[in-house]
Amino acid sequence: MSETPPAPKDSLAVPRFVGMPSFMRLPVRDTAEGLDAAILGLPSDSGAPFRTGARMGPNAIRQASIMLRPFNPYRGNIDVFQALQIADIGDAPVVPGYEMETLEWLEQAVARVVEAGAVPCCLGGDHSVTLAELRAVARRHGPLALVHFDSHTDTWDTYFAEKRYSAGTPFLRAVEEGIVDPHKSIQLGMRGSLFRSGDITQSLDLGYDVVTTDAIFEMGIDAVAERIAARTAGAPVFVTFDMDFVDPSAAPAVETPEAGGPTARETLAILRQIRGLDIKGCDVVEITPTYDGPGQITSLLGATVMAELLAMIAETRQR
Repeated sequence: MSETPPAPKDSLAVPRFVGMPSFMRLPVRDTAEGLDAAILGLPSDSGAPFRTGARMGPNAIRQASIMLRPFNPYRGNIDVFQALQIADIGDAPVVPGYEMETLEWLEQAVARVVEAGAVPCCLGGDHSVTLAELRAVARRHGPLALVHFDSHTDTWDTYFAEKRYSAGTPFLRAVEEGIVDPHKSIQLGMRGSLFRSGDITQSLDLGYDVVTTDAIFEMGIDAVAERIAARTAGAPVFVTFDMDFVDPSAAPAVETPEAGGPTARETLAILRQIRGLDIKGCDVVEITPTYDGPGQITSLLGATVMAELLAMIAETRQR
């Protein structure tokens, strides 16, 4: 353990526009040694089948996150940085344009966090980066319960010339590799037009529970949170949050926007209702900053989602 616990800069003493931006103004460290959780950027969009630019997502999230504060009033006014030792350890290396090599490098970077005993909390990147995370986390904790927020299932077999590794395929590959237990996993937010009639049933056939956007609104937030808790009970959990889960009016800067999703308020209400997950890793992915407006609303919401995931981890640790 470091002699001086990591702590964010006090924005009441040092203005937010002063200094190099790290996530929530956390200290920057070279490794995850001595940490409970580590912020790690995964700046790759080599798996993107539509809009590119998610390689710029991690730093866009960091820049927007300087607005956030350490207390989370939705979980008993918990001070996240008192409950957890967290630092920003920078970005993993990538090989631009080379998906397989990049996945290997990302897996190695996440594995170093896991081996240090910290929870990897990653900033993407397109959704293919999650496969590298799952490989590294499952090597330590065994098959994972996946809680997957997205407007798409990402369980297609191939894209373009039989390409098996892309942002649209990670959660089929993860089941095939035995690193995700689909019978403990849940996908939430699916909506919109389809490639074919089996785009949803392909996940059900694998064993995933699937809750569409329409079902979320029909069930209500409390029931959705209860369903997540029941599905993942007793299992090590990985939470992956694709920003296209959110309606494009609140998150326009994503790789594959899908109209008709939850608002920013509804999205955060769902996250804040979730309790008791044994989170071993998490990420926020698919922000393409070049499609954001001057207010950077997608990056701000993405940063807020990660802050809520950190609060989720902190609350579980305190309990």
